[in-house]
Amino acid sequence: MKSILPADTYKVFNRAFIENKEKDILVSLYQPIIGVLAVNLYLTLTNDLSSDLIESDYIPHQHLLSVMGVNLDTIVESRRKLEAVGLLKTFFREDEINNYIYVLYAPLTASEFLNHPILNIVLYNNLGKLEYDKVTLKYRSKRIVTKDYQDITTSFDKVFTSVNGYSFTNPDIINEETRKIEINSNIDINLITSGIPNRMVNDKCFNKDTLDLIINLAYIYKIDNLNMQGLVRNSINERGMIDKEELKNACRNFYQFENNGKLPTVIYNRQPEYLKEPVGNNSNIAKVIYTFENVSPYEFLKSSYNNAEPTPRDKKLIENLMIEQKLSPGVVNVLIDYVLKINNKKLSKEYVEAIAGHWKRLNIETVKEAMEICRKEHKKVSKTVPVKVKKESSNTNLPEWFDKNFEKNSDKLDELEEVLKDFE
Repeated sequence: MKSILPADTYKVFNRAFIENKEKDILVSLYQPIIGVLAVNLYLTLTNDLSSDLIESDYIPHQHLLSVMGVNLDTIVESRRKLEAVGLLKTFFREDEINNYIYVLYAPLTASEFLNHPILNIVLYNNLGKLEYDKVTLKYRSKRIVTKDYQDITTSFDKVFTSVNGYSFTNPDIINEETRKIEINSNIDINLITSGIPNRMVNDKCFNKDTLDLIINLAYIYKIDNLNMQGLVRNSINERGMIDKEELKNACRNFYQFENNGKLPTVIYNRQPEYLKEPVGNNSNIAKVIYTFENVSPYEFLKSSYNNAEPTPRDKKLIENLMIEQKLSPGVVNVLIDYVLKINNKKLSKEYVEAIAGHWKRLNIETVKEAMEICRKEHKKVSKTVPVKVKKESSNTNLPEWFDKNFEKNSDKLDELEEVLKDFE
């Protein structure tokens, strides 16, 4: 494709409704990642739309140069950033005067963005903890206390009567769309696979799932073509298939070797602000929740080792919970604590992953939800296997793997508060 020229034209098509809420998300969440010029380009393109807000006329790129006051290289760089984070898709047609189509997509909601396995991590790394906490604070959900209120909301049928008539649909009405982020890494998947002799592999070796895994592992662990080819080759089993666990382990070990034994930053992340409980509650259970929310899984696991370095096996386990099961950091902390207490201080991989899979299917995202499911599950077990227990606490929300006399005996609370103090 030729280099872009000022005379080359473009047309904008809209798949988004950009109002104040979306502009706030662009500036607060996207801008720290893609920069102010990319956000400016996005907003300029929305401003180029005609009055119907659906598409623009054909416009020369000279217009962007004049409006934004930058050169074409900067325009292209900003455009690519928008494409990378899912805000723009670009189509090109070569002619005497080349033409481009720019399709604008809606920003993710704050909840989607701050729960995204990549965007959220990049935002945190770019901002640092202090600024990240400040930016995400305004997106935290506010709890509505309705304990002393009665729900008197009126239903539709109480106000409107049904009428006979035709059913109408409008399939062509514009619908706001978001675009998934495409992770291609920087590797050449064809170069990697072509460098492995056919005699070594089965015809079904490089299926879509395996290729996706190679691409994702290369992205997560920052592995180039040559090194990934060697790792893939060494992971081929006697049946000519890729041993996926072997490949995961090899990539993880490679990353640790290149980074002085450290794992990717995901295990050092803490619970996103929008998944935290509102502050202000000073009950013991609120303090426990606060602790789970404000230490990373690595820090929490380390505290269970009496501040000694956790084993590579256990670090690998919690990494998988966050990358493969996509559990939030606070939920992983609850899971670690629960399993250690009911499984004689042992983190059994099969046991942990079985619980994690169950929680993922239930869409458990917050610490409070995780603690509640633990309480219910432990209660079922207690009914099946009778155990001697203390007198019930008046606080029925306390998970039953803690002391039931929790409010009176604060040893566990002191222990958890000490964990938090160590890592503040």
